[in-house]
Amino acid sequence: MRNVWTFAVREFKHYFITPIAYIVALVALLTVGILFVIQIYYAASQSLYYGSTAPDASIVIGPLATVFLLVTPAITMRLLADEQRMGTMELLLTAPVKDWELVVGKWLGAFLFSLTVIAVTLIFPIILNKLVTPGIDQGVMAAGYLAIILLVAAYLAVGTTMSAIFSNQFAAFFATLVVLMALWWLIHLPTYVVQSDAINTVLNYLDLNTRFTSLMTGKVALSDIIYPLSLTAVGLFLGSVVVEMRRWQ
Repeated sequence: MRNVWTFAVREFKHYFITPIAYIVALVALLTVGILFVIQIYYAASQSLYYGSTAPDASIVIGPLATVFLLVTPAITMRLLADEQRMGTMELLLTAPVKDWELVVGKWLGAFLFSLTVIAVTLIFPIILNKLVTPGIDQGVMAAGYLAIILLVAAYLAVGTTMSAIFSNQFAAFFATLVVLMALWWLIHLPTYVVQSDAINTVLNYLDLNTRFTSLMTGKVALSDIIYPLSLTAVGLFLGSVVVEMRRWQ
């Protein structure tokens, strides 16, 4: 585990010496912040005229899931692709480091960076809690943040795998984006071509959006936790297999 942590710390620090960390953080926080203000203003207007219920933490966590779907390819595209481009992958593969340690360490560094951005967004629920009476539901907020953490972990695992497959960062970026969009938005497209209850059941299980939405309601089901964790594990396993194949080329 020492090697994993070494790679993770190195990767985490590297984000902050490149523009990518600041661009991603700015895009994520600015987007969520603007949507937060708009929805607070709208909720206040509706409450004034129609007596509607106060908003909850979902007005922050919901947009954050979409924002991370779009910025994750930028976070992960250089993790392993850059090592191949610069020729340092061969040096890493000849070092006394296991393939999975390299892949998991790179993923963990990206995950720690993403957790930092997620932690900063806590300022929005804190503000919201002060604005509404008697405050927001803390259980729903905790479940929502658990959902976004699990979701981002899975996103990053997919991105790490794509970065291992491609030596070009931009190819890794677009491949990651396509896979994530498929898992989030396009997973049910085959049901429009083939009508099958079995296929529909499988696709419903694989739908990340449904799992995330279910957790955001505050109802923490074991299957909704197992799926993103399994997707993360599969992504890291496939990334390790790709790196091992490169070792023996």
